[in-house]
Amino acid sequence: MKKLKFTIHCNIYDVEINNFEGNIAEIEVNGTLYQVEVDKEVQQSKTPTLVRSVIPEQNKQIEKAEHGSTIAVKAPLPGNILEIFVKSGDIVKKDQKLLVMEAMKMENIVLAEKDGVIELVKVQQGMAVLQGDTLIEMV
Repeated sequence: MKKLKFTIHCNIYDVEINNFEGNIAEIEVNGTLYQVEVDKEVQQSKTPTLVRSVIPEQNKQIEKAEHGSTIAVKAPLPGNILEIFVKSGDIVKKDQKLLVMEAMKMENIVLAEKDGVIELVKVQQGMAVLQGDTLIEMV
């Protein structure tokens, strides 16, 4: 973990701190392992540890509607919506631009996966979205 070199009364000691929990340190001095108690409480880092939740595997679920199957167009990455090219009721062709979003400092164009009709646009320009959020529903 951390290696130190001490000189005490002209004797050189190579010290390696292996583990530190609470006020007990496990150290190795010139190859011999010791567990020592530290009198002074060690300050813990104020930097928070980030723990990301597991992103569920995306299943392409098609919900049945009265007039056909609804396809959800989802955000590929977290980002911000820059421009929307369609509105409810628009007829779109495969590979037509639906919207542009900024993600990771890059503009990403979201295209229609197939021909269809836009049923509902769930986002607005300037809106922040997360990965997997439904942006547009089409039939």
